[in-house]
Amino acid sequence: MHKQNIIELNTYPVRGLMWRYFWPSFIGIMANSLYNIVDRIFIGQALGAEALSGVTIVFPIMIIMTAFGMLVGVGASARISLALGGNDMEKAQKILGNAIVLVVLLSFGISVFGFLIKQPMLRFFGASEATSQYANDYLNYILLGAVLHHLGFSLNGIIRAEGNARIAMYSMLISAGVNIPLDALFILHWNMGVKGAALATILSMAVLSVWVLIHFRGRRCVVRLEKRHIGLQSEIVLSILAIGISPFLMQTANSVVQGLLTLNLIKFGGDLAVGAMGIIGSVGFIVITCIIAINMASQPIIGYNYGARKFHRVKEALKIAIVSATLVSMASWIIIQAVPELIVKAFVSGNPEMVSIGVQGMRLFLLVLPVIGFQVVAGNYFQSVGKASTAVFLTLLRQVIILIPLLLVLPPLMGLTGVWLAAPFADSIAAFICAFILTLEWKNISRLAGTPRQEPIPSQG
Repeated sequence: MHKQNIIELNTYPVRGLMWRYFWPSFIGIMANSLYNIVDRIFIGQALGAEALSGVTIVFPIMIIMTAFGMLVGVGASARISLALGGNDMEKAQKILGNAIVLVVLLSFGISVFGFLIKQPMLRFFGASEATSQYANDYLNYILLGAVLHHLGFSLNGIIRAEGNARIAMYSMLISAGVNIPLDALFILHWNMGVKGAALATILSMAVLSVWVLIHFRGRRCVVRLEKRHIGLQSEIVLSILAIGISPFLMQTANSVVQGLLTLNLIKFGGDLAVGAMGIIGSVGFIVITCIIAINMASQPIIGYNYGARKFHRVKEALKIAIVSATLVSMASWIIIQAVPELIVKAFVSGNPEMVSIGVQGMRLFLLVLPVIGFQVVAGNYFQSVGKASTAVFLTLLRQVIILIPLLLVLPPLMGLTGVWLAAPFADSIAAFICAFILTLEWKNISRLAGTPRQEPIPSQG
């Protein structure tokens, strides 16, 4: 099985390979997004606006937790793709073994530290008297299940990196298939409230973790998990972290931004504005999820062929990813700007004030959504080829260097409108800079594609 995957990455037409990898990635990650969205819909419709606002306050904390999963998962996936491209299976197996140990250790540390600073975190991210109990109840279960969340999430990314996109899709479908019925059971039938939503999420992640661990010991895996490779080697750990630091910083910065957004929303719009941001975030997450599916399809193709020095295939995969991501973001923008009220009412009904705030916020916050697609693809490309410093810069550009200062300046001048407009201003500025960097890289890989065939790039430690 694994030989067939390697042959596909090496010789199969790039466009066909992208489509072959995209649909399993898209279906899988949309299933993952779906049960996050369903959580919010169940909470908003069954428990009301204050419960939705309380859970929204927890999301920046969950983003930080996810960042640690991406630190290992994305870094290990990229390194494994490069190792496979360099025909170094032993190295790929060592990376897998190190990644598992690293994920488990980080997850336990996050759980312990999270409980120690839980209350200060909730206050920092804007929990009010009306929403703090909802936020606390939800976060307790999320912290307890951190290791399950990270293990399943990180290892499923490695399944894609080895060329098993369809199996990675099944992973997410199984997880979503467990979560959604449990949401209905715990929230609607057993009246467990936000605790039920969190418990459903954690149990679904437990199923995902078991599934992926079984895969890496089964006959369908490409990179097999061997007991002798389970451990920590400093060289491999550092190589994983060097690439994983970019998505980690992106997620961490996103959490800081979400916290700053929440504080501004409470100050200038109250708890209802926070709930509206939860809806807007859900919609934006669906769009970004589609683009991430494109990245998931392109990552093993770009990483493997860059390692194998087949730069013409790298160039073709990058081009297809950019065009596809731009089309997705443009189509999403048209729908969002056309029917924002229908979208908001899907999450919460019977509260006209929140609907009004949500409609205005959605139109403004996602105003320049069409320029987001190629920026996300660019960051993924530089991660895939091991250019960590450029990936880190592009990651921090929008979230830290541009957006945070705008969130400090615009809301005091423009009130709630300033909160909504900070994102499109940051996206516009970042798009120009990202386009310049991507143009330089395009010229570089065009030059490399025209050079004579050389030996594969060794898997870097």
